[in-house]
Amino acid sequence: MEKTNLSESLKKLGKIVDWFESQEEIDVEKGLEKVKEGVKLIKTSKERLKRVENEFEEVKKELENEKE
Repeated sequence: MEKTNLSESLKKLGKIVDWFESQEEIDVEKGLEKVKEGVKLIKTSKERLKRVENEFEEVKKELENEKE
């Protein structure tokens, strides 16, 4: 499974926000595509954050077991 790069996802989300802010008049079709792309990026970022959180918990448990 490919790991999502959070930094890249945040950069892409930033570019989408910039695109919306730079438009004087939003093309509805293009805007919808940008929104869909943003939703996908947010979803994969949340999934990756959850995996990272789980990895940190595993490392924490390993460290606690070493102390005992």
